[in-house]
Amino acid sequence: PTEAALKVLAEKVGVHGTAGPADAAAAATHYSSVLNAGHERQATLEFSRSRKSMSVLSRQVGARLNSLFVKGAPESVLPRCSAVRLSDGSTVPMSEAWRRKLRAQFEEMARRPLRCLALAVKEGKALGPLATYDKDAPRPAQTRLLSDTSRFASIESGLTFVGLVGIKDPARPEVTTAIGRCKQAGIRVVMITGDTKPTAEAIAREIGIFPEGESLQGRSFTGAEFFALSAEKRRELLTEHRHSMVFSRTEPRDKQELVKILRTAGEVPAMTGDGVNDAPALKQAAIGVAMGIAGTEVAKEAADMILADDNFATIVAAVEEGRAIYMNMKAFIRYLISSNIGEVASIFLTALLGFPEGLIPVQLLWVNLVTDGPPATALGFNPPDPGNMRRPPRGRTDPLVSRFTLFRYILTGTYVGVATVGAFVHVYRSRGIPLSMLANWGACSEWQVGDVPGFASACDAFGTGPGQGKAVASTVALTTLVCMEMLRALCAVSERESLLRKPPWANRYLLLGVTVPILLHMSVLYYPPLAAIFKLAPLARDNWWTVAMFSLPLVLLEELLKFAARTLAGE
Repeated sequence: PTEAALKVLAEKVGVHGTAGPADAAAAATHYSSVLNAGHERQATLEFSRSRKSMSVLSRQVGARLNSLFVKGAPESVLPRCSAVRLSDGSTVPMSEAWRRKLRAQFEEMARRPLRCLALAVKEGKALGPLATYDKDAPRPAQTRLLSDTSRFASIESGLTFVGLVGIKDPARPEVTTAIGRCKQAGIRVVMITGDTKPTAEAIAREIGIFPEGESLQGRSFTGAEFFALSAEKRRELLTEHRHSMVFSRTEPRDKQELVKILRTAGEVPAMTGDGVNDAPALKQAAIGVAMGIAGTEVAKEAADMILADDNFATIVAAVEEGRAIYMNMKAFIRYLISSNIGEVASIFLTALLGFPEGLIPVQLLWVNLVTDGPPATALGFNPPDPGNMRRPPRGRTDPLVSRFTLFRYILTGTYVGVATVGAFVHVYRSRGIPLSMLANWGACSEWQVGDVPGFASACDAFGTGPGQGKAVASTVALTTLVCMEMLRALCAVSERESLLRKPPWANRYLLLGVTVPILLHMSVLYYPPLAAIFKLAPLARDNWWTVAMFSLPLVLLEELLKFAARTLAGE
């Protein structure tokens, strides 16, 4: 990107006395082609982090001596300049006043923020042995000089400063919003860059990492400043607060060390990178994220995840989706466990109290296979809660089932069991059979005919055949259980949010997952061949009022538990 920006600059500046072509496509690279055609590249002094510059040894066509064209970090190139070339083409010595003026200009550009490069040249005999270097006929002394990278800094000294270039690398428009969402979600954003400290701080303010006017004391460091501190101080600065930080002018090893400190402190760092030098830090991070477009193959191999669009906002969207998946998994588990606790509780209560068997095995099998499956599956499609990204991250050691969650399982499951048995008992009591007789139903053969009104014999009240009493009571109990499980599913659209804030129709699949079991259950109730198989009877209006009376309070209980969950979480 830097080279591309410089080529654009060359096209903007042009070449004196050379007119550009009329064709737009040809004009895009015209002046770069003219400049390249006028020079022959002899050697390249590659960039190194120690000197923070690179240069090209070139000879103008027809000339006898070479020129060295240097670009690099202003704070590195300026000290190696001994002269300044003015706009009229004249050259003056580099005085202290000139250095101050150029540093002030550089700092002003960095605060805009612009990524700044200093440009300088070294010409003719000032290059010493390299003044006459020819790549096609090199002399041994020249070859040794160019092969020794430790001498590149001395070659790039005694330079003539020719200009400062500011490159604007704007952040994507959605980054500021994504940074804000990270802060709301309790995610720290630590910016690690090779830019200068003023540029890095200006960019951080521009994208919302640092609010305007906020003190940066203890939150912005160059790599050299930070790692000059003691190990204990580095750990304290990096981990004992939840604020974002910026590290500028960093080396690749600095990224590794920062990730190591965070992981040692129990943090879960996700590291982004695209270059070969980023690969060790990507490998060391809890989650290494490589760029899919600009990333090198080495970075992609080292990463755990590849970002297809190179967009930071996509990472934030992935965090939100991951949180939603985790909550949906919990909703699935919570729904099934509490439902099964309710079924077990109903069987246990009837046995404990000595009541007739409220639900026979085939009815329990119907509940587990038909009315549990579709709603539980549909809960996997719950959309994220409105407050999903305003909650702090869960700890890596947090249990899937907390104490409060277990309490919710037991409480709702117990209510389901009690309500199922209660509906069963209510049917008998409405027909004049008291609890004492219900608890001693096994002795019905010893009762008198008139002890149980409405039946030819006392034992008919507890039989499942046509005209006998237990079929209706079991049907009411089973229907109450099914309705409560459907209501539980509708309430499980969110773990904490009220139904008034996140209604069931937020998940259209859940509505389908509830409707299908209800229709199937109605067919079992009102289609005689199926009703005979399941030992059920059609329900009258009074029976449906009983079902509503025992099942609807579950919604109120769920809302109270959600309120308690929000209160405990401080929401």
